[in-house]
Formats: sequence, structure tokens, C-alpha cells
Amino acid sequence: MLGLMQDKPLLISSLLEHAERFHPEVEVVSKTVEGTIHRTNWREIGQRARRLAISLEKQGVKKGSVVATLAWNTHRHVELYFAVMGLGAVLHTINPRLSPEHLDYIVNHAEGEILFFDTTFAPIVEKMQERFGHVKRFYAMAAEATLDKIAPKIRDLGSYEALIDNTPADPAFTWPQFDERTASSLCYTSGTTGNPKGVLYSHRSTILHACVGGLPDIMNTSANATILVVVPLFHVNAWGLPYSAAMTGTKLVLPGPHMDGKSMYELLRDERVTLAAGVPTVWQMLFQYVDANSLKPREDLCLKTALVGGSAAPRMMIERFDREFDTFLLHAWGMTEMSPLGVVCQLLPKHQHLPAEQRYDVQMKQGRAVWGVQLKIVDEDNQRLPHDGKARGRLLVSGPWIVDSYFKGEGGKILDEEGFFDTGDVAVIDDDGYITLVDRSKDVIKSGGEWISSIDLENVAVGCPGIAMAAVIGVSHPKWQERPLLVCVKKPGAELDKSTVLSYLEGKIAKWWTPDDVVFIDALPLTATGKIYKLGLRQQFKDYQLPTA
Repeated sequence: MLGLMQDKPLLISSLLEHAERFHPEVEVVSKTVEGTIHRTNWREIGQRARRLAISLEKQGVKKGSVVATLAWNTHRHVELYFAVMGLGAVLHTINPRLSPEHLDYIVNHAEGEILFFDTTFAPIVEKMQERFGHVKRFYAMAAEATLDKIAPKIRDLGSYEALIDNTPADPAFTWPQFDERTASSLCYTSGTTGNPKGVLYSHRSTILHACVGGLPDIMNTSANATILVVVPLFHVNAWGLPYSAAMTGTKLVLPGPHMDGKSMYELLRDERVTLAAGVPTVWQMLFQYVDANSLKPREDLCLKTALVGGSAAPRMMIERFDREFDTFLLHAWGMTEMSPLGVVCQLLPKHQHLPAEQRYDVQMKQGRAVWGVQLKIVDEDNQRLPHDGKARGRLLVSGPWIVDSYFKGEGGKILDEEGFFDTGDVAVIDDDGYITLVDRSKDVIKSGGEWISSIDLENVAVGCPGIAMAAVIGVSHPKWQERPLLVCVKKPGAELDKSTVLSYLEGKIAKWWTPDDVVFIDALPLTATGKIYKLGLRQQFKDYQLPTA
């Protein structure tokens, strides 16, 4: 017997309609490419998205068409989200930090017909336009009067603002209705090995993800919250925050390209931000600005939660947010293939009154699975391992917003016999369901038949006074197979040597985990999503001779 309930498709356009109707005056604040502050609200976002959709339809954009963006976090990018997806077309957000080779690959692989770009990226578009064979039209996200100055050599160039200004509002326009399984957006993995792979999200998966993401024990979006979205709109749909914000009427603060410590601090302070979301490297820059200017964030800010994903936050960061900002650092973990939300590290009631040091121990974990996500860890024979806080295994996931296959079938079959996707991470799951990521399976150091977690080593090392960033890689060893090499970046003006670092580590890690050597470099290589590029480091030090070898 089936239920007797209305069968309404779960469509992204419904989020915008809800925000317009019930939260029309809630602000969406952008720091523009030019550095000015632009203020709009959900009503105006909805009105402009409709006019943009009408204009796109006139240019032949229809259900299934691919529209690409090369853009920062601004109100215009949010408008494109809802206009393109609302029509049933696919929004392909491009990561501008990818190499030219990868940009060339994904733009052509996605077959986007139109490309919108922020003026910052005009040189990239101008240089690569002839390689983007499927793109019929380019639009600069600026006023028409500025086009000649911005990009005079880009073919078939139009103005984003002119698209909207020249399209009158149509009171009869309604968002089309279609199957909720229709594709909504397309994101590519960062491509650290081989070409990036496309992950094609649906309206259904996106709405379900937004519902869960906004829950109180997850990201807690609400009409009483203000969110600084530092995580890029071009990276896994900014962790789903634009959707959850529209659903709950949350004020959005968008930094554009201005993600330096000064800009972050001023936005946090001036817009009274309660939740900020970004990768650890962003918060390191914030700390550096606070230190350099002797600021008092406890007095200046009202930041309740710093949501951290992309890579694990070091313990030092958790402690500093708590003690200096009165802010709870909330670990979350997922990946492009997971939309990206998988687990979130909210505390349980039994943790609330723990001493700070014990509470930090819990916060160091990546968290517990959100509703909808199933997890398992398996051994080398693909046999399930217990969730006892001890067994380490490959982490696999399944759920309604987790990839089934890559775009155009790249990579072939990617699920196991039970329908689980292998994340490439090695993890431990404890009795309460909290996950601790031990390492990426390709980054874990295998020494004498035992595993050393590069993540755990890095988290301890970065707490050493004078170290700005740290990474650990395995280096070949004739006796132990691999041994850890600690690669560090010093803080400006810091005087630091190998013996000082090793002395700091003593007693904080297992003795046999102690790095066999410590080297200092000017900067660590980062991936297009701001993570430490371990593959690049391993290539850089592939012939490195350890003193113990």
C-alpha cells in the first residue's frame, strides 16, 4: 500500500521561492572583486535570478544544458546558482586554481555552452578561450560599460549586468517543474592524480543534503544566524551552504576574492558573523592578522562556530579558537563525491562538562555520520572491521547524496558489491560512532609493518612555537621500508632548527613515530582546494637521503 500524500518534486527553485516569500529582507552581503561592499537580500536575489533565467532561455539554455562559472563568492554567483539550476540546466563551477591543463580538460569534458567569469579571471579566459571549443558565449560578471577595459580580446563577450538589465521582469514567469532526479550541478575533483573526475549532483540529492546540513546538530543554519562563506562556491557548492541558507533564511556574507586575514576579520566583526566556514589555511591567515595587530577577538567578534573541513584542523587551532575567540571549532568531513557532507563533530551531552583538554580530544575527531550517510571500514580483504576505536581500515560510504558513478562513466564501476564508495581514507570508528581519519591511504607511512599517521604527526608538529605549517611524508628506508620526514615552514622571524622541533615532539608522540629528519622550506605546495599537496612533496623529496638510512 502506498501513502496518500502529494508527490511534489524536490527542486532547488523551491528553496529560492521560500527565501523570497518568508525571508525577503534577510541580507546577502558581498565583498566585490573591486573591494567594495554590496548589499542585497533574498527578495532581490530571487528577482534577478528570474530575469537572468529568462535571458538564458532566450539564448537557448534549456534542461540539460551546461553553463560554466569561473567566479568567486559573490551575490552574482549565488544568482547564477538558482537561475541555471532552476531552469533544469546544469551549473558547472570551475576551480580557477587548477592548472591550465586541467582547466582545458574539464571545460571541454563538461561541454559547457556559456561561461560566466569574474573580471579577476579575464586573463585566464583570454589566454585559453580558443581551447574552450564548446563555449559559444562568454559573459564578464560586470557592467557593460567596463567590457572594453576588462577583456577587449575575448570573443563573443557579453555583460552579466546587461543580461539582467535588458530583460524586464515577467510576472507570468514560473520555474519549470521536472523530475527531481534531474542533474543540477557539476563539480570536478581536484585531480591530484590523473585528470579530474566530474561529480554530477541532482536536485533530489542537493535538497536532501541541504535539509540535513541545516539541522541544529549539523551546521545549524537559521534566520538567527549569519554565515561567512569562505569555502568557495566553486568547491563542492560551498559545502551546500547557499542551499541551506535559502531554506532557513540565513544571512550570507560572501568575501569574493578577499580571503586575507584582514578582510576576514573585518567581515566577521562588521557583519556580526555567527558561523564561518573554511579550510584550515584560511584560519591560519586570520590568526596571523590577529597576532600582527594585537587584536582582541573575544571583544570584537560574536563568532560562535568555525566550521572546518577540507583537511583536519590541528589541536592548536581548536584551542586557540576556544580561548581567544570563544568560538567552537566544528570539524566536518566529506568530499566532492559526497556533496560533500559525511560526518560532523558535534559534542554529545556527556562531553559538555568535560575539562577543556578532554573536550579538545573529542573535537580532534572528524565526527559522527549525519542522517543518510552509512559508513564502514574494511581490511585489505574487504572484510568489515569493528567500530571499537582501535581497528583501522579503509573508509567506505553510501547514501542518497553520494556518487554512484563519475560523469561520462570515467573510472568505470566505483562502488563495491554493497553499493559503498571507497573514500581513499584510512579511519578508526569508536563506540559512539566518531570517526578519526588516520590518513589518506596513499599518505599513511608504513614503517616496519606498522602504520604512522601523517595527520597525527602534523597536528602535533604545527603546535611547536615558530612553525607556521607542517607536513609529514614517508621517505624510503632500507630497513623500515618508510620513515617519516617532517617538512616545515617557519613563521616570519622565527629561529628554529631540527633539534628544537624534535625536542618539542618528545613525549607528545610514540617514540618510534619520531621523524628521522626535519627540513625547512619557504612554502608548502597546496592543491587547488587549499590542502597540502602531498604528491608534490613526495616528488620533491623522492631522492631525499635520510640520515638514518
